[in-house]
Amino acid sequence: MDPTLLDFLLTFSAILWEAMPFIVIGALVAGVLEEFLPQQFITRVLPSQLLPSVMMGAVLGLIFPMCECGIVVVMRRLLRKGLPLACCVAYLLAGPIINLVVIFSTWFAFRDHKIGPEMVGLRCGLGFLTAVITALIVHRQYRKYGNSLLTPLAYPGRSTELSTPPTGDNTHSAGLPRRSLFRCLSNISATALHDFVDITVFLILGAVLAAVAKQYVAPDEVERISRETPLLVIGGMMLLAALMCLCSEADAFVAASFTNLHISGKLAFLVYGPMVDIKLMMMYTRIFRPRLIVTILTAVTVQVFVYTGLVHLVYRINGWTGLPG
Repeated sequence: MDPTLLDFLLTFSAILWEAMPFIVIGALVAGVLEEFLPQQFITRVLPSQLLPSVMMGAVLGLIFPMCECGIVVVMRRLLRKGLPLACCVAYLLAGPIINLVVIFSTWFAFRDHKIGPEMVGLRCGLGFLTAVITALIVHRQYRKYGNSLLTPLAYPGRSTELSTPPTGDNTHSAGLPRRSLFRCLSNISATALHDFVDITVFLILGAVLAAVAKQYVAPDEVERISRETPLLVIGGMMLLAALMCLCSEADAFVAASFTNLHISGKLAFLVYGPMVDIKLMMMYTRIFRPRLIVTILTAVTVQVFVYTGLVHLVYRINGWTGLPG
């Protein structure tokens, strides 16, 4: 077999099979939450003050882990139940990063690089900071423009459902018969299977692109560019994350495959992708007006670029490489 083809297959399969268990876990968790969790519970536990509610919204993923695609749907429902827009945006942006499945998958992907805890801490920290600051900016816009920032599908207090009521709501408490165990398991399986197929498609695409990139990009050249022109690499990795549309439960394995890339470039990829990518921008149009989408896109892009640039500067000043070993 051609050595180039063999290297491609080995890289592709390694990324795919290392990420697969976390996709399965994430899909099952999403199915269980969708079936059993009343969404009104979230609105009851959040404080009424702006900053605490935004900060709590940014860490809701620790309790309600969802990938970025699932969070968009949940957030629309929460908006319609009256949850503040700023809090929803914080959850939307940080939830795909700050949740137990993604935290563990990030550590696992970088464990052999000897920087697993380092990557987890920086990814969660930058994700939290970016989400909170963006949510506060969105709140200022909301005070000025109100619900005109939202599409009619996401208006608070809207009573007409676009689809069947979410299975997580306590429908039996409203006089409807309690679902049987078989029906609950069937709903969980259907949700998990849908999420698994949807996520795996993007994972396979990302694994292919990462494997191709490793064939045509010399590791020494990547290391040199990331050392000499870090801002170019950071911007390039942010663009790559937006184009690849990877799930946050699997993107760490793709980032880890860029072995000789500086940690700042990997961070840009891992923080930016779950907040901004092509599929998310298309999904946002179902909830947000263009003005709000531009606000979120601009705030996230500027912050991730600046924060990861500062990380590179700190590592350079202290003589840290951020490379495996």
